[in-house]
Amino acid sequence: MIMQEQVNTLIGRDVYDRDGDKIGTVGQVWADAAGMPSWASVKTGLFGANESLVPLQDADLQADRLVVPFEKSTVKDAPNVDVSADEPLTEDEVNRLYQHYGRSWDDSYRADQAGVAHARDATDTDTTDTDTTDADTSASSAAGSGSDTSAATGDDAMTRSEERLKVGTEREQVGKARLRKYVVTEQEQVTVPVQREEVRLEREPVTAANRDAAYSGPELTGSEHEVTVSGERPVVEKETVPVERVRLDTETVTEQQPVEGEVRKQRIEAELPDEGRRNVD
Repeated sequence: MIMQEQVNTLIGRDVYDRDGDKIGTVGQVWADAAGMPSWASVKTGLFGANESLVPLQDADLQADRLVVPFEKSTVKDAPNVDVSADEPLTEDEVNRLYQHYGRSWDDSYRADQAGVAHARDATDTDTTDTDTTDADTSASSAAGSGSDTSAATGDDAMTRSEERLKVGTEREQVGKARLRKYVVTEQEQVTVPVQREEVRLEREPVTAANRDAAYSGPELTGSEHEVTVSGERPVVEKETVPVERVRLDTETVTEQQPVEGEVRKQRIEAELPDEGRRNVD
């Protein structure tokens, strides 16, 4: 259980759910009418753009983290409450939050919660001060939030504030690329010229020029003559040769990506004599 003297140490602490998953960080702390810490806002989303309220009734401080007995999704899906407003939580807001977290409370506790104390930031003083000190702290907090301070300072000017989108970037891994070398087998056909000898039969008549050679042989005898025929045949050999080098490289490209978000702005309306009501911003 979070005690009253621990309120100032909660701001900025990391908040974890019951399974050990980080939800966000503590932004502000609300106390009940008795001064006991009752609710904390948890900054979630990119750059802490959203704040969800979580009850501190069964929360626990473990080392440098605040552990709440809920799942991360339950806290992030809690009803939206205007944590920037320097006003107590309304009874309707407390009802919606208790319904979301499945909590029950009696009529007396309902009355205490309807008068929830103002949010305390990291510069709050002792939370056990008297009612007079609480009233001074509320006035100081109202001035810091940009609300109308003319009653406290005697100034007749009104300050108008508005929210601005704070957009940045974060690096994340979007994929992996790798090179893998493997062997495939394919058929390749190459035409190779080859030479071969062919046997050709030649006949020539007996003439005066070859008569002596024709009559030099034996008469009417058998004989045999052999001719060797040669030819070429394709011979295939394989060799491995390098053909190219392949590598992976990265390059950074910049593109414009639109970002949208809801922001709240204060408007000032004036009522002037003989002019009626009109906006001045």
